This record gives sequence, structure tokens and C-alpha cells, in this order.
Amino acid sequence: MNEARKKRVALVGLLVLGVGSATALALMGFSENLNHYYSPTEISEGKAVNAKRVRLGGWVKEGSLRRPNAQTAGASVLSEFKMTDRFRCVSVRFDKILPDLFKEGETAVATGVMGTNGVLIADEVLAKHDENYKPPGVEDYAKVADERRAKAGGNVVDCAP
Repeated sequence: MNEARKKRVALVGLLVLGVGSATALALMGFSENLNHYYSPTEISEGKAVNAKRVRLGGWVKEGSLRRPNAQTAGASVLSEFKMTDRFRCVSVRFDKILPDLFKEGETAVATGVMGTNGVLIADEVLAKHDENYKPPGVEDYAKVADERRAKAGGNVVDCAP
């Protein structure tokens, strides 16, 4: 092989190595910032244990929203509520002001980290933006929940207020 061809092969090899390294670094950075989407049943089954950040979607359980009494809690805006896929529930704690469209019985998405006690410590809560909005996969969760409820004898499990 002549000298010019050796230089070209070395240059192409370095170029491929550089592009491959840049792609690997970009993919590693992307995967660290990825939010995995889970249903309440998946979280209660322990599928989100190793996830750094969790995106939880479902319905806000009727009667589960708790806000502090303004006279006893001072200026706290801490809210606690349960999200359900109509089979299991997960408690969510949010220490900011809830969106205006946030209502019990409606769909919402909470993003945050799982606490050691199984409570999602949310740093973002998104409520529906119109009457047709459903978080991705929520209707599928409802179908799966109906099947699981039928297998469990019609009872909703792990959803006490």
C-alpha cells in the first residue's frame, strides 16, 4: 500500500471513531434525561424502583386531594393526591401550585422521583388541556385494569382514600 492510501485509511478510521464516540456520548446523555412513563399498577408492582425519574399518568382519584389548612400550614402549597389506573393507586406529593385545570376524576400526568415509602415526589403536574385529552396509554391502562379487576373478583385493590 502506498503512503497516500495509508494516510486516507487512517483519516477515515479516525473520522469513523470520532463520529462513533460522539454518537455514544449523545445517546448516554439522552438516556440519563429520559423520563419513563408508568401506570399506577406498574409502579405498585415495583417496575419503577430503579428509575431516576418517573412520569406517572392516570386519573386523579375522587376524594383523594388533600391540601393543607391555610391557618395551620402557613404559606405551604403542598398538595397530596392519589392517581389511579382504576385498578391500583399511587400517592403523589406536590409542593407547588396545581394547574388550574387540575380536578379530581380527570386525567393528569405527574413527573418526579419515587420516594422510599412508595410516594411519588412530583416536581411537575400536568392537567388535561381540553375535554378530549388523555395521557398516552391511559385508555390501554383502563382496559388492562378492567381485566385485572375481573380476575380479582371485581374488587379495586390498593386504592384506599
